[in-house]
Amino acid sequence: MSDRELAIRATAMPTDLNPYGGVFGGWLMAQMALGAGSLASRVGEGKAVVVHASDFTFPGAMAVGDELSVYCDVIATGRTSLTIKAEAIGRERNSEDTTKVGEGTFKFVLLDGNDRPRAVGDNFV
Repeated sequence: MSDRELAIRATAMPTDLNPYGGVFGGWLMAQMALGAGSLASRVGEGKAVVVHASDFTFPGAMAVGDELSVYCDVIATGRTSLTIKAEAIGRERNSEDTTKVGEGTFKFVLLDGNDRPRAVGDNFV
């Protein structure tokens, strides 16, 4: 992800934990989706909705209080869609140590004012 940009940053809280005390993978996926959606709306200059999510991996773990940074990059552009790769990096709360904790791909379709697909590059109406 050479041109990736920081899309979102969040701190893992006690409500984000699974029954085993680690950060719930669903929370990580949601944060990655929020970051990717922010980039899709900005690049697409309007409403963008997720139509597909895939290729998720969770190679590391996070604990409560750790900081999550989600980096995103547009990896493909279709006629009405943007495909965005999201990478999640965890930083230990009291350290500068970081670990890749998640990665996934999201496909977004751009919508017009009537919620119909619109071409990439068309202005949102």
